[in-house]
Amino acid sequence: MITIGLTTWSEHQSLMPTKKQLTLNDYAQFLPVVEVDSFYYGLRAPTVSANWLTQVPTSFQFIVKAHQAMTRQEDYSEFTRTEKELFVRYRQSIEPLIEAGQLQAVLFQFPPFFQLNQENSQYLRQIRIWLPDVPIAVEFRHQSWYDAAFKQQMYAFLHQLNMTHVITDEAQTPTNSVPFEPVVTNSAFAMLRLHGRNMAGWQNPGAQWRKQRTLYRYRQDELQFFVAAVRQIENQAEQVAVIFNNNSGGDAADNALQLQQLLGLEFPDLAPKAPEQMDLF
Repeated sequence: MITIGLTTWSEHQSLMPTKKQLTLNDYAQFLPVVEVDSFYYGLRAPTVSANWLTQVPTSFQFIVKAHQAMTRQEDYSEFTRTEKELFVRYRQSIEPLIEAGQLQAVLFQFPPFFQLNQENSQYLRQIRIWLPDVPIAVEFRHQSWYDAAFKQQMYAFLHQLNMTHVITDEAQTPTNSVPFEPVVTNSAFAMLRLHGRNMAGWQNPGAQWRKQRTLYRYRQDELQFFVAAVRQIENQAEQVAVIFNNNSGGDAADNALQLQQLLGLEFPDLAPKAPEQMDLF
């Protein structure tokens, strides 16, 4: 099964031009999966994710970002007494999604300073111990993980841990990019995450990520490149999700629908669309 989705559900006005902000149910009328960052910023009550389930079909899938302290971008002590407690409370937040079978993965998007070393590889092992039955997808943003001398061992390690290697597309800068490597490490789930190829934005550090880094619209030939990549890996995983994150300029939804057409996909179990009100006068 191949699915296509976007990061967040509210920002994609091109799906419904008459609305300033989409609801989750609006979004679910067009696409069958969404990536959510709500739990990245804070630990929430399980009622939050339980409420999401009331707004979507039972086949709809969620990819939820790991909490920022779980990816070592903040100190866990700012949120919980122990690091293990952080993972316990996070799992409680997503428990309704797990029970409903609608959690496609927890996304660990590691920061650029999370490089390949023994400490960090052992941390990945610890993550699996703390979340033994949770689908996990890992996105690296430091080039060391893709060093020719180590990357095959890295892929084997993720396979051993039953973790999904996130296949990323981004501008290729000399120092702060990772390559597009369509390698599947988990036969249950493969994931592509497409950030756009805005070279100037990618090289601009700091607060410009949302406004500039993902300001990019993929061309038709670039989308055809992803068609080939998806076809290359679709027989290696039961599910393949393609997530467009290039939405600084509102391009993600249009590109997602274009890719859906190029792949010849239909998503039959979407949320029913409300009937349009007729203008009689």
